[in-house]
Amino acid sequence: MITVFFSYSHRDEAMRDELEVHLSMLQRQGIIETWHDRRIGAGNEFAGAISERLNTCDIILLLVSPYFLASDYCYDVEMVRAMERHKEGSARVIPVILEPCDWHEAPFGKLLAAPKDGKPISKFANMHDGFLDVTKAIRQAAGELGKDDSTAKRTTRSGHETRKGSSTDARSSNLRVTRSFTDSDRDNFLDESFDYISNFFENSLEELASRNPEITTRFKRLSDARFTAFVYRNGRSVSECCVRQGNMLGKSIAYSMNVAADNSYNESLSVGDDGHTLHLRPMGMAMTSPGGRELLSQQGAAEYLWSILMRPLQQPH
Repeated sequence: MITVFFSYSHRDEAMRDELEVHLSMLQRQGIIETWHDRRIGAGNEFAGAISERLNTCDIILLLVSPYFLASDYCYDVEMVRAMERHKEGSARVIPVILEPCDWHEAPFGKLLAAPKDGKPISKFANMHDGFLDVTKAIRQAAGELGKDDSTAKRTTRSGHETRKGSSTDARSSNLRVTRSFTDSDRDNFLDESFDYISNFFENSLEELASRNPEITTRFKRLSDARFTAFVYRNGRSVSECCVRQGNMLGKSIAYSMNVAADNSYNESLSVGDDGHTLHLRPMGMAMTSPGGRELLSQQGAAEYLWSILMRPLQQPH
């Protein structure tokens, strides 16, 4: 079984979790086994546990973002050791580009990155497309390494040989506990959500126009907290919107079908949580609303607001 090590900033933990979900089929097939620092058991020495795994894994994923590059531990410790092992040929390093950042000048900048062409996952209209691209790259790398789990063995302290994944490694995956979120957590999540929705609309508008010859689009980022989107069919305006952070209801993301109306909105998303993760909660004003009580991921919220913009284009005309 191929062992996969995640090197990442804790600021990117949510994206690491999403990637691990996409790798579940490789794990079910017994092709890979994943590890990251959240697997360190209570009482174990943190740096020692990381060093042990980093020195014995087969594939090292560098989850690259501005936070990764800014982290002294990720960059100066984990990345340096990863590149040493890559040059030795004892491990395969795969940079996984999560967010736009100046990664090309880093020591791993000349390695083949995932997704394809180093496109950041956050720039995909549907981030699952980006995660799928990464999954395929990891599957290919695991196949090239060509290790057979039936012969992958290790020696225990007693001198007996046991296979990786044997009962000595068995543990539950039911380890999540509830947590509380601070006002700072919620404000940061709202900022990140607005940026995600903005990127989602810009990329989706570009793809919409490329797939439909009669459609032209326009996206304009007016400020850090506001953007507009326009869709034209054969030169005639058919749908438009203004999305802004903050409205008369306070901390939220407001969607208006009229770009000229500064004080009105047709839908609003506020921050909520399920005890484990922060989400976005729609008021339920739009006809396509999934319901005011439903909690949406950033992707789900972006897709929901996009469906409102697309509604006029999908009606009979």
